[in-house]
Amino acid sequence: MQCRFCKTELKMVFIDLVNSPASNSFLTASELNEPETFYPLKVYTCHQCFLVQVDEYKKSDAIFDSNYLYFSSYSTSWLKHAKEYTEKMTQRFGYNEHSLVIEVASNDGYLLQYFKQKNIPVLGIEPTANTAEAAKEKGVDSIVDFFGTRLANELKQKNIGADLLLGNNVLAHVPDIVDFVAGMKIILNSTGVVTMEFPHLMQLVDNNQFDTIYHEHFSYLSFHTVKQIFQSQGLTMFDVEEIPTHGGSLRIYAKHEGDTSKAVTENVAALLEKEVKKGLTGLSYYDNFQQKALKVKLDVTEFLITQKKAGKKVAAYGAAAKGNTMLNYCGIKNDLIEFVVDANPHKQNKFLPASHIPVVNEQYLKDAQPHFVIIFPWNLKDEIVQQLFYIKEWGGKFVVAVPELQIIG
Repeated sequence: MQCRFCKTELKMVFIDLVNSPASNSFLTASELNEPETFYPLKVYTCHQCFLVQVDEYKKSDAIFDSNYLYFSSYSTSWLKHAKEYTEKMTQRFGYNEHSLVIEVASNDGYLLQYFKQKNIPVLGIEPTANTAEAAKEKGVDSIVDFFGTRLANELKQKNIGADLLLGNNVLAHVPDIVDFVAGMKIILNSTGVVTMEFPHLMQLVDNNQFDTIYHEHFSYLSFHTVKQIFQSQGLTMFDVEEIPTHGGSLRIYAKHEGDTSKAVTENVAALLEKEVKKGLTGLSYYDNFQQKALKVKLDVTEFLITQKKAGKKVAAYGAAAKGNTMLNYCGIKNDLIEFVVDANPHKQNKFLPASHIPVVNEQYLKDAQPHFVIIFPWNLKDEIVQQLFYIKEWGGKFVVAVPELQIIG
């Protein structure tokens, strides 16, 4: 396998999570007795550019299809984040009714709806037809397609260009990241701004977030590497922020390299220096991650077996992709975790891949009254603990597994 950016032959294994189905390939009841396809989940570090990456074992068009089940609007904290972003961008760059905001991977219109409320024209680009349809119902004009140089050129020929081009949690999801960034260069207006948000590789390593590795995430990104990729396509980083979403993310700001209207802030050099001091530009930083994940695996399985022997009932909350990564790496099935609750009705009455744990609604949790509820989307821990506060009425406790096993309450 070659590095998807610099084409260096990859030799260094960052972590091997063995084989698992694609994390969002939920099953219907009729599919439970059918064979499932498992793919390798082996991640490499490029010793040249330090891009951490998994091979495209399952093609992106097979992952992001019309049956895609992730809808952004079911997280209240994520909607709050989107609204605050809209306010910040509007105030900083002065977007108005004469601007055009384009979002790549616009999902169900969770973010663009807030620009639309300000009468700022918007356009969503989203490859999954079912989520794009939900966006259209919000009045968000959406193109059902994958973004890259082909689509960017098609839009440019129609005189469509972005004053603000944004993408939240999409940069890691594209197998051809160079073509993707090249497309952004094409469609960005001369003084336009690109913002991208993605989980920060430094947080993944430092906080043992191995469960954020799955087949949808082709790349795991540092600022050092992303800056190189953008620079190779004629885009310059002029600002960057460290933000708390998804366990610690970056929001990058880019412009055309010839655009002199925006100064490069001191944040750029400061974060590059921070990553160097942390060791992200040296191979030793990426050692021993396998052992950190293995400790969680052993602790979680031991906890579940102990509770089973004691006759305790264990459930989970959040049918998230990260939960499926952990379950499949640990080899956990529905005999140790009885059900998982999810607010998304598109996931309810389905079953998690491989583990076959049923996905149910919140009323099921209230009726079953389990002794423990494992929070799979640990990045939403505070929101979920607050939402499910009532489990304490029957002596229920919360559990999170990352960065280490912790029992709450």
